[in-house]
Amino acid sequence: MSMDVTAWMSLHHVMNAQDKRPFSKATVRRIARFARPHRAQLVRFLAVSVVAAVLTVATPVIAGRIVTAINDGGPLDLVLTLAGLIAVIAVVEAGIGLLSRWLSAGIGEGLILDLRTAVFDHVQRMPIAFFTRTRTGALVSRLNNDVIGAQRAFSDTLSGVVSNLVTLLLTLVVMVGISWQITLLALVLLPVFVLPARRMGGRLAALEREAANHDAAMSTQMTERFSAPGATLVKLFGDPAGESAEFATRARRVRDIGVRSAMVQTVFLTALTIVSALALALVYGLGGFFALRGSLEPGAVVALALLITRLYSPLTALASARVEVMSALVSFERVFEVLDLKPLIAEKPSATTVPDGPVAIEFDGVTFGYPSADRVSLASLEEVATLDTRGGVDVLHDVSFRAEPGQMVALVGSSGAGKSTIAQLAARLYDVDSGAVRLAGVDVRDLTAATIRSTLGMVTQDGHLFHESIRANLLLAAPSATEAELWEVLERARLKSLIASLPDGLDTVVGERGYRLSGGERQRLTIARLLLARPRVVVLDEATAHLDSTSEAAVQEALGEALAGRTSVVIAHRLSTIRAADLILVIEDGRVVERGTHTGLLAAGGRYEELHRTQFSQESSAA
Repeated sequence: MSMDVTAWMSLHHVMNAQDKRPFSKATVRRIARFARPHRAQLVRFLAVSVVAAVLTVATPVIAGRIVTAINDGGPLDLVLTLAGLIAVIAVVEAGIGLLSRWLSAGIGEGLILDLRTAVFDHVQRMPIAFFTRTRTGALVSRLNNDVIGAQRAFSDTLSGVVSNLVTLLLTLVVMVGISWQITLLALVLLPVFVLPARRMGGRLAALEREAANHDAAMSTQMTERFSAPGATLVKLFGDPAGESAEFATRARRVRDIGVRSAMVQTVFLTALTIVSALALALVYGLGGFFALRGSLEPGAVVALALLITRLYSPLTALASARVEVMSALVSFERVFEVLDLKPLIAEKPSATTVPDGPVAIEFDGVTFGYPSADRVSLASLEEVATLDTRGGVDVLHDVSFRAEPGQMVALVGSSGAGKSTIAQLAARLYDVDSGAVRLAGVDVRDLTAATIRSTLGMVTQDGHLFHESIRANLLLAAPSATEAELWEVLERARLKSLIASLPDGLDTVVGERGYRLSGGERQRLTIARLLLARPRVVVLDEATAHLDSTSEAAVQEALGEALAGRTSVVIAHRLSTIRAADLILVIEDGRVVERGTHTGLLAAGGRYEELHRTQFSQESSAA
């Protein structure tokens, strides 16, 4: 029998105590698939568990032999030999216990690694819509708390289930061999162990789910409120006392659930301990009766008394293990929920690379609508009762244009017209619904993700940076870049003197989202990162939209370096920055309503001329 099946049966045996199980066999099979890479360790672990169980049963039998020998008056050598054997077994049993724990911990920690890696890799393949809808804290909770909860099934519960099952079987065999009558009477109390487990597993699983949801909500609240912009928002407009009260309410609920779970388990185990004591009294009473009548040796009574603890201890542990398995399976299901979300973008097995040389970018009859929430998210990750099923409404309609190698195409229009959506489709952050986006004449859906990243670089208006050093944020674009190359791109981005003046230079940590730098400095650092990547196509999504005049001038100089000789698509807020564009597209309601050069569009007196007149009249009034 394979180890996958053995592991499945061990879990299934414990779960099978109730007729209506809240978890499907498919879930357990998926768990077994995750356990498959660890089957060699499982084989060793099972072998060690069998040896440990044999040793556990051997000690009471030997103790009974000692009592019988003493009662019979010797010989002394036999008594001493058996006592020494018990001592040796105790030492070996301790070593076996350490080895068993090491093996089970290795299996459990290996499972954590596999689950975390699988979830992390899967989440990275999700579309941007997933991240715009999901609460970060809830997602991080799946990757931490739920993965560790799932791991308990293997590192703790499975080890106990296997060893206790073997111990239970061996103990029953030995007890029946000594006295089947006493064994049968001792087993009369067995239903007391099984029946409570049928009821408590479901109750504790429900509590576990609720606690996990509250933990995720608290993680989300902390993640959002402890970020620099979140903390600023609360201080400016929020209610700190209300925030504290909301957090405390959830924390108290988690506390209450923890207390209830602990008490349910404690009452359950206390009741089982009492039943075990009653069984022990039964063995002494009935065994003493048989011994006084001469039908049972005194040593056999002692052996049975010791074995009864070996019998009910595994039963108690197995009943408790069922509760632990139910809790662990809740965590597994929460992890599988994320893994079951299908990425909307998949790389074809036959995907190719962008040809060498200059690259043109082309939109050919592109129509696109953002996916509905039920395609990209989970209600539990958004912390809503049901997902919004709306979606699929087209935001782009038959958009076509082409930027030849080395040309600049500018996109202008009202907010929400679809300009940023065009930028996201160019980088294949989403796939078009109809039409095609091409790089060097190749549909991006036929290209590898790596070649798209190396060919097309993008700068967004928020200039996002990780809470790491300047060096690390730059090396994200080119991990093998040299120190000289880093300083070169900083100079081209007009940042060299600033970075050189910092005490830690390139090793200066920029803070969360780069908030230790000004807006203009953040933008120039993202441009330096773009320069380091050396893309052949550049997409700028309103890179200077929220900067003051001084910062904008510095960023524009850096952008001049970034765009030189490259094919570019520029989304512009200030029309003065795109006068020299080879082609200007006016986007309104997801459609290209005008196209041409700056001079030609002004002369046409259409929407572009209206935008230009409105913007410059506002700037004149402000001056």
